[in-house]
Amino acid sequence: MYVLKAQVLDVTSGRRSVVLNDLDARSMSFLLSDRVVIKHDGATVTGIVETSHALVARGSIGIYRDFAKSLGASTGDPIEIEPAPLPKSIQFIKKKIMGETLKPEEIAAIVQDVVSYNLSDLEIASFLFASHYNQMNMDEVEALTRAMVSTGDRLELPGTVVDKHSIGGVPGNKISLLVVPIVAASGLMIPKTSSRAITSPAGTADTMGVLAEVNFKLEEVKAIVMKHNGCIVWGGSLNIAPADDIFIRVEYPLRIDPRSQMLASIMAKKCAVGARHMVLDVPAGRGAKVSTIQDAERLATTFIELGRRLDVQVKCGITYGGQPVGRAVGPALEAREALSALSSPNDVSKSLVLKSASIAGLLLESTGRTPRGGGTGAALEVLQKGRALQKFLDIVEAQGGRRSVKVDDIPVGGQTYEVRSPSDGYVTLVDNQGIIDVARAAGAPQEKGAGVVLFAKQGYKVSRGDVLFEIYAERASKLSEAVSLAEARVPVLVEGMLLKEVPEV
Repeated sequence: MYVLKAQVLDVTSGRRSVVLNDLDARSMSFLLSDRVVIKHDGATVTGIVETSHALVARGSIGIYRDFAKSLGASTGDPIEIEPAPLPKSIQFIKKKIMGETLKPEEIAAIVQDVVSYNLSDLEIASFLFASHYNQMNMDEVEALTRAMVSTGDRLELPGTVVDKHSIGGVPGNKISLLVVPIVAASGLMIPKTSSRAITSPAGTADTMGVLAEVNFKLEEVKAIVMKHNGCIVWGGSLNIAPADDIFIRVEYPLRIDPRSQMLASIMAKKCAVGARHMVLDVPAGRGAKVSTIQDAERLATTFIELGRRLDVQVKCGITYGGQPVGRAVGPALEAREALSALSSPNDVSKSLVLKSASIAGLLLESTGRTPRGGGTGAALEVLQKGRALQKFLDIVEAQGGRRSVKVDDIPVGGQTYEVRSPSDGYVTLVDNQGIIDVARAAGAPQEKGAGVVLFAKQGYKVSRGDVLFEIYAERASKLSEAVSLAEARVPVLVEGMLLKEVPEV
């Protein structure tokens, strides 16, 4: 047992790591990534050792700000540490690396060690890589899902609870801001927990965050849903399937997305909020995560089977993913478009309205609220009669936003640039990834007013000089960066366009 003085480091790491002075670590026989049992004020947790020559003084132990907060530790507090035993789950990770099938109790042990911070990022990454290259079977995926649910909190609600999810990959897919109020206004409970953007210009939580608060505790979410039938909140502020947030953090720099983890991630969060009916939006097309309808059907079948095992009725809507949904891409711009669609559904992009109504309609049909084939029409009626708008404003107000908010009240970037068509013709391509990259270069999602608004989509006839899309930024430097990228990438293509001159002058 060693006693050291806490030195709180002004860094948020998302990990339970401690930093020892190199000389202290050597004298205690601790190596980089070794485990230690940490004791402070009656709390006992496991941490991972990091070392530094100058960051931490001898006799001190560096604790990252977020970890210190959870420990209740302040600089100068005495901290006890001692070597920790190797978690048993390490041998199960090795088993998966060798391509063997894991038992439910072995998967549960891995997940428990993940959420208990008993595994290093390297060990978690090894598990994710093993699951990626030695794909889990459905029994393993079911066990992973159940383990992720059981190691977090659960939302208990009366009545019929439903949910929706999109596998993503298509910019401007802001349909949750329409689907949730349509479904809630129809008498169903839909506690929508959403993510922030990782590689996209806007996640649902980013867009809703322009209009209202999205960080809530679980009991606060329950109160909002009990009163208004729905909410749109950030899932990261809740302790729902917490292993998923850790997996995502480790996956992100590796640029991998194991199918088993994706399936378990989505279904665990739906189970954790008590959903018994779910609609999965699977965009398919060029530039989407799923390129063909056949691949989308295979993925849908897998989700339906997993839902059956978990007692969740899953319907999958395969939607067109070959270009952005609606016209706006970026948090504030998408919030404006969503509010416009709720206020005046006949005056906005039909792709946004019809897709939202179709997905909401599948939920209405799945729960028996409407007969088969009647869901889209019923959803459109709720939208057209203004019931969805009123329900959305109820939710905005309940989440701390202004009920009186209007489209023009939402600020967007003051730095703009119009990209115009160089010739007459038809738009033959709107490149999803190109639009994403330009919007992010402009500053989205961190700078809420940044993004792109499309004026011409695939199949539109344009004349020379017509605006194809407009870039919004909050800073001139970011606008310049986005414009340069747009000129290089040409994300909106008009037939007959000169793409590049070789050699360049």
